[in-house]
Amino acid sequence: MTKIGLIRCEKNETTCPLTGCLSCLASGSQGFAGTDHPELVGVMTCRCPGDRAVALAKVLKAKGAEILHWCTCTFAHKEEGKWVNGNGFCADSDSLLSRIAREAGIPCVKGTAHLPHEYRPK
Repeated sequence: MTKIGLIRCEKNETTCPLTGCLSCLASGSQGFAGTDHPELVGVMTCRCPGDRAVALAKVLKAKGAEILHWCTCTFAHKEEGKWVNGNGFCADSDSLLSRIAREAGIPCVKGTAHLPHEYRPK
């Protein structure tokens, strides 16, 4: 069993109940494919400009998270009914994830559900 923490973006928190993210986590598909029996530990909301991202990650880690997943909408967008890499809600997602991994000491993965065509979570 792998304990997962999710970090979402404030720009989508009032319009998305994480249905796709939670469904993929439960089924071990898309961003969670290859994860040994993913189990949700908690969800936190990152707020611009991301100053508290490391603190949020540390809370999730303290609650047992072994891996953090950054929701797909933070780095991808929907175009003509399909998800496309780039132009997501967070222009700083790569640097934030690097900082979280380094300062909180927890692996971070970009992607949950609605993965763009040919995108592989990393």
